[in-house]
Amino acid sequence: MSYAEALKDLLRPLGVYRLEEGYGAGELAAAGSALDGCGTALDQVEREMLLTTAQGSGLEAVESLLVRRPVTDDPERRRAALAALLRIGGDSFTLAAINDNLAGCGLNAVASETGVPGCVEVRFPDVPGIPDGFEELRQIIEDILPCHLDIEYVFWYVTWARMEALFDTWGDIEAGEYSWEELEKLVHDT
Repeated sequence: MSYAEALKDLLRPLGVYRLEEGYGAGELAAAGSALDGCGTALDQVEREMLLTTAQGSGLEAVESLLVRRPVTDDPERRRAALAALLRIGGDSFTLAAINDNLAGCGLNAVASETGVPGCVEVRFPDVPGIPDGFEELRQIIEDILPCHLDIEYVFWYVTWARMEALFDTWGDIEAGEYSWEELEKLVHDT
């Protein structure tokens, strides 16, 4: 319902105004139109002021406060990444807290202990091969992890068993005209 209609509904019980024609109807239409514009602007401000609902300017405002930006353009992933970056604090040095903070990359990154003191392993379980934007991701990860730790990055690719399941012969692979990079990352059904 527009604000003009809401104003008419408020004044109708009084019975003294001409609500459908004349100057009064024109004034109500003009005031209603102005209030509709204000309502639209307020809805946008309300959406953008909360990190959980922000889509554009609100996300950009939060990102402007941080040294690094999440490596994703998807609004849902940006919101989750920014929330993770904002949670980083002085007590964020347990493995669980570090993994929670790594969500600030904008990509699922998981740290685990290697058994070697002062060394952690970081892998990207949802992305085969080296993730796009890895250099930027690496900078974010190295900003998040304590500086005294040595970081080993682990990437995963297609296995020979998976290749044999997907292709009967090398001719089948050549017929697909895959680049080597595409073939390395071919871990899902084609």
